[in-house]
Amino acid sequence: MAKAVTSFIKRRQTNTLVLLIAGIALLLFYHFFGFRFPRITFVSGWVLLLLMVLLTAYNGRKKLPFLPMASSETWLQIHIYAGLLAALVFGVHLRFRLPTGVFESWLALLFVLVTLSGIGGLWLSRVLPKRLTSTGQEVIFERIPFERRALQEKARKIAVDSVGKTKATTIADFYTAELDAFFTRPRYLLEHLAGSDIKFSRLLRHTVELNRFLGENGRAEMEQIIQLLHAKHRLDHHYSLQLALKLWLFIHIPLTYGLLVFSALHVALVYAFSSAAG
Repeated sequence: MAKAVTSFIKRRQTNTLVLLIAGIALLLFYHFFGFRFPRITFVSGWVLLLLMVLLTAYNGRKKLPFLPMASSETWLQIHIYAGLLAALVFGVHLRFRLPTGVFESWLALLFVLVTLSGIGGLWLSRVLPKRLTSTGQEVIFERIPFERRALQEKARKIAVDSVGKTKATTIADFYTAELDAFFTRPRYLLEHLAGSDIKFSRLLRHTVELNRFLGENGRAEMEQIIQLLHAKHRLDHHYSLQLALKLWLFIHIPLTYGLLVFSALHVALVYAFSSAAG
């Protein structure tokens, strides 16, 4: 395990060093020769297009895992560092100025959105799996609605049965007013994503305070409901984090293919206008 971690750190350091050298070399070339080399926009455009094709190919590699085309981890590393290099080439291609045309502006915005969604996805894929593992509980995303419904039915039954056991409707009324909505659907998704428990702690504190108005039987019933509250909270935690990991791909991948199509159209327009002008 320690050997694998050391190898990973060394590989990351090597990749970062290569990226820095390539980036500095590109910036130095642009600084000293950029304005003396009028076709730098054409060259940087083709380099950028090739990098985008390479970046898009990573998604194709994931769909064809049986092909002997290097490991998925190697492709991921190439995807990350080629993406960062593409952002720098994009700046050179624009000569570090804002685009002026309408089409070019939309194309640039699309590139920025793809880059930001890629960086966001990298953060999510690095941070969220560790937080899911730290719960010590494995939850299958597709099973979450069924598990949520089971918890809700247990909590409702305890609340209804409490009327007969305590000869009072205190717990049932509190459940209907304060807890049923919590058990019915996923709650506090953004708070889970941000690692915050403020709203759940407030609900829990409010629930525990009800014990002051209950006898021994009532407190025993409430203790069972509190345990179910914790279970539902852990379930929402898995739902929120796993949903984020799934959703970002539905944003990043369509944007990537859209960018590729717009870029190909951009190349066609540039050459069409160049031929007409020449």
